[in-house]
Amino acid sequence: MRTADPLRDAAALWDIALPSRPGCPAGVSMAGFRGRTGDHINIRVVPYPAVTVFVDFGDALLIDDGSRARQRGTVVVGMAPAGVRGRGRDIDCLQIRLSPVVAHAALGASAELNGTVTALDDLWGADAARVREQLHAARDWDERFAVAAAAVARRCRTGRPVDPEIAFAWDRMVASRGQIRIDRLASELGWSRKRLWSRFRAQVGLTPKQAAQLVRFDHAAHRLAGGHSAAVVAAESGYADQSHLHREVMAFAGVTPAAVAVAPWLAVDDVAWAAPERSPAR
Repeated sequence: MRTADPLRDAAALWDIALPSRPGCPAGVSMAGFRGRTGDHINIRVVPYPAVTVFVDFGDALLIDDGSRARQRGTVVVGMAPAGVRGRGRDIDCLQIRLSPVVAHAALGASAELNGTVTALDDLWGADAARVREQLHAARDWDERFAVAAAAVARRCRTGRPVDPEIAFAWDRMVASRGQIRIDRLASELGWSRKRLWSRFRAQVGLTPKQAAQLVRFDHAAHRLAGGHSAAVVAAESGYADQSHLHREVMAFAGVTPAAVAVAPWLAVDDVAWAAPERSPAR
């Protein structure tokens, strides 16, 4: 993870702002990013087990999924995005990560966000414009964080929460780092596998198996970025072997484990998303 390559040095690329006081709802984490170099940035987004909202304070950040879905402004990126990149120069943006349990209530969508790039306006309507105006009028990062936290909390209060059983299932997946068997999870809930599959897919946007795989991938990706060998990561993360790890990393990230280990997007995690916040708990 530590090399002389400036793309791997988060401090070389970004000024990163973090909330200086508590205020985020549970399952929500935020960080602000401002480019330091003035260089054009073109970074692949490594899939993460959360729905992410990007708020651009300039006119620089372009979220591109490799097709026609290119968005600027305030953009929502669903879980497990394939081929999504962030592009731009002199980037100044706020990133909000919502666990899928929170995203269901706060964004009013679940399956619709699976792997997609969507304008927040399409989900929040006129409220998106009001929040965006408040964010742009904020005097500093702390005020931006407060505005964003209040908006998410307000939407959660008025939105429809996930079933308690689905929240429990998600928490168990996170606690086990994606290594819990779905049959066991259904048994713990007293549900049939079919019912868990259907309800989870409707409210989280992924099947239970896909969600567990994504949580496991996230843990493995950070271990790879930390300098651990693919063989060690495969063994400790619940993969059958190194080839199994390779297949799942390719499926989620579109690149090899070796490429994930040096992914610039992961370079900021130790700064922007401290270890306790990295787990997208409820």
